[in-house]
Amino acid sequence: MSKQTKKTSKPDNKKRATATSSELSAPKNAPASPPKKSPFRIIFSIITLVFVAIIVWNARGEIVQAFDYLKSANIWWILLLIPEQLFMYFCAGQIVFSYMRNRRQFKHASNWELLRMSLELNFINHAIPSSGFSGLGYMIWRLRPFGVTAGQASFVYALRFVIMLCANQLQTIVAVIFLALSGNIHDGSEWIVVLTFLLSAGTLAAIFTIIYIATSRARIERFARFFSRAVNAIVRKVTFGKHQNVLAFESVHKFFDDWHDDLIVAKRHRRSLLRPILWGCLYSFFEVAIFWVVSISMGNAKILPQIMVGEALASVIGGILPTPGGVGGYEGAMIFVMSLLGVEVGLATAVVITTRVLFLLGTIASGYGFYQYALAHAATPFDIKNPPNQDD
Repeated sequence: MSKQTKKTSKPDNKKRATATSSELSAPKNAPASPPKKSPFRIIFSIITLVFVAIIVWNARGEIVQAFDYLKSANIWWILLLIPEQLFMYFCAGQIVFSYMRNRRQFKHASNWELLRMSLELNFINHAIPSSGFSGLGYMIWRLRPFGVTAGQASFVYALRFVIMLCANQLQTIVAVIFLALSGNIHDGSEWIVVLTFLLSAGTLAAIFTIIYIATSRARIERFARFFSRAVNAIVRKVTFGKHQNVLAFESVHKFFDDWHDDLIVAKRHRRSLLRPILWGCLYSFFEVAIFWVVSISMGNAKILPQIMVGEALASVIGGILPTPGGVGGYEGAMIFVMSLLGVEVGLATAVVITTRVLFLLGTIASGYGFYQYALAHAATPFDIKNPPNQDD
């Protein structure tokens, strides 16, 4: 027995010696080595910086023009835009996060963390040209550490868009009724209101088509098979057969299946949509209020209805264009609509250009730093193997 005890004790001594040497080489109180920067983060950081530089360079003429307009504006009204824009972005984030908190997600996230993510998301939507898809991709990546799947993130992103669009259209209807009752719709400008609704209807039709597919598991399966086969067939033709199956049926099916579960839950708990709708209405108002504050600073407070109608059409056109934040088409469309509704072209140009420049600079200043911080500290999709589960 003593020999056996000696034999078994030798390995224990080696383990203790090994442990002791490792403890001496790496003390408990020693600071942890910083995580290595992945190529994913570095590449995205460089790409975003290039896009920001391009945006500022392309808008240099408008920036100079806006600062000329600011010389005659009331600076106190202009300073009011800082808290107004921050609260507007907070409202945009709460459309998503208030709904997900009702789903027992983000229970431990503070309002400050939610505001940061809102500023990051709005920065991405205005910095990278992709008609909103960049914001969706970033949101999927950013929310994955919270246990949110790609389908769930896409659902709340689409929900956010639908609520914003509906709230914007409600404001437009109120503005049109006011203009009609006050006699400010000039002859020949009626068609612009009709065009606004037609463009919005096309966007809503696409969203409701997706919702129609996602509300039935049988339709999901049929569409997933059709869509995956169609995409793979197009890719095979474009690559001359080098790539056969780039999109799996299971991936498309899982994507829409997540939407299906969320839609069923939303139907069962309709009260969970009340807060997102209220936040969406607040966001829509403050989005228009930015232009109104600038117009007030220039001594013109009576053009709010024209701003509402012009912003509604400009938002649709800006959402379609692949440029960052719809730059170019947004401003031109809004100035054109406001001038048709009786606002002087010079005044409309001054209000729209000044507001858009201040809005652009505010978006970059408020979101770029948090975006870089998220890239440096948040987990990448390759770092996350088992994200925490969230209760349904």
